[in-house]
Amino acid sequence: MDEPPEPLWLVAANVVRWRRYGDLGQEFRPGTKAFRAGAKVYVLDTYPGTGNEQLTAVGHGRHTGRWITIDTGTRHLHTFRPQLVYSPAVLRRCAGMLPQTREEAAELAERLERTARLGRHAHHAAPHPEPCLCHECLPLSPG
Repeated sequence: MDEPPEPLWLVAANVVRWRRYGDLGQEFRPGTKAFRAGAKVYVLDTYPGTGNEQLTAVGHGRHTGRWITIDTGTRHLHTFRPQLVYSPAVLRRCAGMLPQTREEAAELAERLERTARLGRHAHHAAPHPEPCLCHECLPLSPG
């Protein structure tokens, strides 16, 4: 019988509920093409050479519900946080990764949250439409 893999500290995040889309960001789309709005994903890798604007994430796919691994824009995610991951499906996709400490995961989460916030502001520099549904304009719902 196979032993379960050792848990790893990774950065978890959620997909934005609505993202700006189209000419000057005047349209909205829920979530991303691959992930549903609000879906929880885990960050496997980032691309520091591009300022961490892109990252590799694993989560349940929008259409199949199966685990998928894709590259996505950091600006489409929010609430980055360190999390100890026990899921065998996620850990299999982490094979070969160097383990990181909770502190390293927390530092990366802070950096990615900053990058995502700046990316959401800079990507569509045009004024927001009225009413705006983007992540930055929506009020946080309790619970």
